Amino acid sequence: MSLLVQEHRTVRFVFLGAAGVGKTALITRFLQDRFDCKYTRTVEELHAFEYDLEGARMRIEILDTSGSYAFPAMRALCIRTGDAFALVYSADEPDSLEEMQRLREEILELKGEDFTAVTVVENKVDLDIRNRQPTAEVMRTVEEDWGAGFVETSARSGENVTAVFRDLLQQMKLPSRVSPALRRRTQAMSRELTEKRKRMKKNNSCILS
Repeated sequence: MSLLVQEHRTVRFVFLGAAGVGKTALITRFLQDRFDCKYTRTVEELHAFEYDLEGARMRIEILDTSGSYAFPAMRALCIRTGDAFALVYSADEPDSLEEMQRLREEILELKGEDFTAVTVVENKVDLDIRNRQPTAEVMRTVEEDWGAGFVETSARSGENVTAVFRDLLQQMKLPSRVSPALRRRTQAMSRELTEKRKRMKKNNSCILS
């Protein structure tokens, strides 16, 4: 068993990106192999599953974050507690690419300039989009300049979704034998319902999202 496996019995992947880029859709496709066309704003949701890794049991946590944190301190806490990050942007939203770059800068500020456990994810590549940022340019910057991973995905079709999680494991220098079959071991630990109840109690009204 490698030293890394012994040291990382629990690993947390944090999905960051602008609202609506498909962070939740990617996680849902991987864990449950389904796609929901209806968009629902995420507050914060933590998923966990376990799998055997070189004879040891590894626990992987996936933190699905909001694309519009009201308090920067909340996002900073998510970054500090993360071991590896999936920075997601949408092929049809140029502004989401800029947000992805800003989030990387924030990660480096909090984790150190040498931190490289990052996978950049271009989602919604199944869409026919004009005037999109050339993927090759983004990939070259991410891989050559940042030393990070890059994956093109479609949560709708399931294209390359598993590759995101494989790359995150590789960024952690951990064996990357991971597949959607792990979803049968998944446990969802949602904080969204609690947050909504707090808001409803405070405002005594329905929540608009």
